[in-house]
Amino acid sequence: MNSVTSTVRDDLSALIHPYTNLALHRETGPFVITRGEGIRVFDDRGSAYIEAMSGLWSAALGFSEKRLADAAMAQFNQLPYYHTFSHKTNAPAAALAAKLAELAPGDLNHVFFTNSGSEANDSVVKLVWYVNNARGKPAKKKFISRQQAYHGTTVASASLTGIPSIHRDFDLPAIPVHHLTCPNYYRLGKPGESQEAFSLRLAEELERHILVEGPETIAAFIGEPVIAAGGVLPPPKGYWSAIQAVCKRYDILLVIDEIVTGFGRLGTMFGSELYGIQPDILVLSKQLTSSYLPLAALLVSDALHDVLVSQSERLGAFVHGLTATGHPVATAVALENIRIIEERDLVGHVQRLAPVFQERLQAFADHPLVGDVRGVGLMGGIELVADKARKQPFSQPGILGSYVFRQAHKHGLIVRAIYDTIAFCPPLITTQDDVDAIFEAFGKTLHDATEWAHSQGLI
Repeated sequence: MNSVTSTVRDDLSALIHPYTNLALHRETGPFVITRGEGIRVFDDRGSAYIEAMSGLWSAALGFSEKRLADAAMAQFNQLPYYHTFSHKTNAPAAALAAKLAELAPGDLNHVFFTNSGSEANDSVVKLVWYVNNARGKPAKKKFISRQQAYHGTTVASASLTGIPSIHRDFDLPAIPVHHLTCPNYYRLGKPGESQEAFSLRLAEELERHILVEGPETIAAFIGEPVIAAGGVLPPPKGYWSAIQAVCKRYDILLVIDEIVTGFGRLGTMFGSELYGIQPDILVLSKQLTSSYLPLAALLVSDALHDVLVSQSERLGAFVHGLTATGHPVATAVALENIRIIEERDLVGHVQRLAPVFQERLQAFADHPLVGDVRGVGLMGGIELVADKARKQPFSQPGILGSYVFRQAHKHGLIVRAIYDTIAFCPPLITTQDDVDAIFEAFGKTLHDATEWAHSQGLI
């Protein structure tokens, strides 16, 4: 039996796929990716696909950066693993912590490593509760998130997530969290309401909610600078300044989840810089290693770190951590990844390429199936609708989006369908020629989708 057949057999017999209809998977079988080169990946038949989603918003340097492989191998040969419990350290973990503290905005000078963004956001919950207990504010435990926000899939991080399908039948949310109005101006802005007025309305909603619940019970507000998996939703004008002011007024920590937007995605090293946000806690993953190895980090302010230090002295230790916290190979790869981003000025490259990318994206705005086009930096979303004038969604949400996702493969393109919003998030190394190729392939896909939608009576 050849290796391809063996992969399919082993997959169908043993592998549980995340975010997959498992019954349908038994019928269709797996889509086997065998190798990557630049921004393209190749399947088991040798067909090439432009990976216009960077895998999962994450392969900043594409799929064949040899320097990352070399950095991993060098560290494997020197120290393949060690932990950071009980005063132990290793050179890559310490150096990466210092580098992240140097890059981060404000006084986010202290770093805790985890293996994934979900674990990092779980750690945020524990850390915030720990800090408020230490501060003599044991009632200050509730989190505020947003509808359609995505913060992970572990118990606490999935609770912070505001997507109902992620909660359904998992008995979530399992922590005290409230999900307020999503900053989706296209869907939720009132007729005649400006973006600034919409932002002010959401800030007023936040303040009312705080006062109803009691400021003494609200611990933190968590948000992505740009909502990603919830539909690619850049914030409306004035949103973050208004939200930040309310949080500061009521002593509510501001947790900024930059798992998608960190390391140049928006044309700044961090999305917080673009929107003038000063977090108390910053969460990073994905592009931290270009996802070549699992790694995430949460950065905390000097003030919060002082509390951690004093409370651990009182209790005898900061009793939280993971076997691979500060893993030497993962942190070595992250250091090399950041070196490459800096050496090649990929943040500047995104600044220069983004106008071209956004112009090509906006070119679809007049298409009869397109209700909204939105994006920033090298992120974009095209929302498909049944009735453009009335912003009417399809009666079966996601049916056309699923068709577009599948049909794009036939044109050598991998995108993501978030119900009927088609998401784009290509690697930072994408060129102008690549942008042209992405949207030429998408144009063909959208043409096919229009014919299919007519044939199915969707429009």
